Order: sequence, then structure tokens, then C-alpha cells
Amino acid sequence: MPVIRVPRRPTAPRLMAVTAVVLLGLVGWYLFSGRGAGLLPQDSWGPWREKRVHHWSVWVRVNSWSDAAEADGHYGKADGFTLKAHGTSATTATVTEGVRFTLAPDGELTVDGPRAS
Repeated sequence: MPVIRVPRRPTAPRLMAVTAVVLLGLVGWYLFSGRGAGLLPQDSWGPWREKRVHHWSVWVRVNSWSDAAEADGHYGKADGFTLKAHGTSATTATVTEGVRFTLAPDGELTVDGPRAS
């Protein structure tokens, strides 16, 4: 008489290990793609660098662990903005001069507007 073999189902420890590996992979992707940059330690951010654009003082920092950058800009006390490019570019338009700032996740700041020549 032939022996009938029933396929084994994954055991609980093996299933838990596979689940843990998948979850760790998803968390790693979320953090290091830039989307979870707010969850990374402060030590992973580089120093603030100042960039002068017209009469604007813009400070930019880049995260060394993920694809993320942040910018903080001020036009005296009249106007200001904060940009967070976590994984994708961020854009804002200012009220005072109608200047548009775009921050890329690599820290590159571009300016468009009436005085952006």
C-alpha cells in the first residue's frame, strides 16, 4: 500500500521569523527612504548651513542616514517658512516677495520668482 504524505505546514517559530524579517525590512525602507526622517535621531542630521538668497536667510540641513533635508528661512521679522523634504521635494511660496522656494531631499535649494534672477 502506498504511503500518503501530507505536506507540512510552517511551524510557528518559522512563521514568526519570516514575519519579523518582513517587518524589519518595511521599517528599514520607511526610515531610510526619507519618509520616516522625523523618527531618526538628531545625530543623523548634519549641521545647519546658511544660504543667502536676495534678502532671505535660509538655513538648510541634510540627513546622513536617509533621503531627507530640512530648511528654515526668514525675511527679517516679516516672513518665514519651514520646508521638510522627506523622501520627496517640498515647495513653498512666500507672501512678502512672491518668491518660490523648492527644497530637494539632497539639500539643494532652488528659487523661482520675480527677483530670482
